[in-house]
Amino acid sequence: MVEETKEQLELEAEIKSQAQKFLKYLNSTLPESMELEYEGFYRRGFFVSKKRYAVIEDGEIIAKGLELVRRDWAPIVKNTQKSVLMAILKEGNSDKAISEVKKVLKKIKKGEVDKKDMIIHTQITKPLDQYKQVGPHVVAARKIEEHGIRVSRGTIIQYIIVKGKGSISQRAVPYDYSEGYEYDKDYYINNQLIPAIERIMYSFGYSKRDLEDMARGEVQQSLDAFF
Repeated sequence: MVEETKEQLELEAEIKSQAQKFLKYLNSTLPESMELEYEGFYRRGFFVSKKRYAVIEDGEIIAKGLELVRRDWAPIVKNTQKSVLMAILKEGNSDKAISEVKKVLKKIKKGEVDKKDMIIHTQITKPLDQYKQVGPHVVAARKIEEHGIRVSRGTIIQYIIVKGKGSISQRAVPYDYSEGYEYDKDYYINNQLIPAIERIMYSFGYSKRDLEDMARGEVQQSLDAFF
């Protein structure tokens, strides 16, 4: 973990002080109906785009647009992405970031992840018979209705993708009726975990292919070179 030195703390205090002075000056030049507000001081940040980023403030990750704040990604993916961001943004620990990814990949491949952590949440936005493209959430919703439960617009469908034949959509099973099913390890690695982690790792020289190699257990380079 990166330790704070006295010089770093003093520098941060000076930056915050100067920021407040600048803000006060700038607001004094604006019309009365306009006022800028101080949002925060972020020691480190990670930006995919203007609307997709993560910063750290007081030891907490603040994210927008990334998978960890979206419900249509499984908890195992969101928690892993958060762990990777914490290792990089809070601790500056590249080895820990890589270790977190490898640990989760291993658990998924061994089937050791609780199915609750594999649930994907998707909202139904219109009557089921109006969907022209039948996605996994629609298939799962129809299976719920087969059990006599009405699904309408606004309903949040909780489902997992299970191992078996057919398309991904056809293998979407409502979580409440998933007893006896095994989650699809390849789907969660290749369609959930890798895409979410790639958005972060790409900036540090890791490609999708590198992560796929990692999933197969091949040795990867360290991120130390990027810190």
